[in-house]
Amino acid sequence: MQVTLYFGEEDEYIIRLVDEKARRERKSRSAVVLSILEEYFERGKRLGEILVDLKVLSPHQIEQALKIQKEENHARPIGKILVERGWAEESAVEKALRIQERVNY
Repeated sequence: MQVTLYFGEEDEYIIRLVDEKARRERKSRSAVVLSILEEYFERGKRLGEILVDLKVLSPHQIEQALKIQKEENHARPIGKILVERGWAEESAVEKALRIQERVNY
């Protein structure tokens, strides 16, 4: 996917900040912008919400998994329930956990 961002002179300071962050983190400008967007949209979200955002699961499936988890007195993490039920691939749950960890540091 390709995205083009247009900015004016009044935006130069923010581009400078992005470039500084990119140099510090040894990332491309694009990677920094995407990480900022990811953090903005995913901060504070729970695993199920991120999986819904990733289009892995529906809100209904998350509700069902939470109900199962509650019935089991929270004995298992929701990610395990989702994988065991076949509702989500383990790789998708791991990806969502990485996103959650990154943005909720």
